Amino acid sequence: MFQMFVIAVLHHPQEMIMVIEAQIRCINKTNHTDPHERIQSIGGVNSDGKRWKLSIPEAIAGIESYKWKFYSVGGGKSVWVVIATHNGHKYLKTEADGVQPNNLLALPECP
Repeated sequence: MFQMFVIAVLHHPQEMIMVIEAQIRCINKTNHTDPHERIQSIGGVNSDGKRWKLSIPEAIAGIESYKWKFYSVGGGKSVWVVIATHNGHKYLKTEADGVQPNNLLALPECP
């Protein structure tokens, strides 16, 4: 499903962990009006041109397990995607970069 884009090595207290870095290029939105619950899935393109897509719970689990690290490009800047919590609900957002609207919500819909 996923091919490696760039591999980074993180030093975890017990071991070395290989992290796959991937650019999020598209999203699928829900019908929620709450911006913290609007994104249903994220997607991108592998180095071989094949598309990938993950649900938000899959992406969050991958980030938390140090399997994946996602970034987005907006306003000419690359920014990391992080996990945030609002009213007990985990969601993805970009680190603050001064670009409005939110980089992820501004991405096109995934096919």
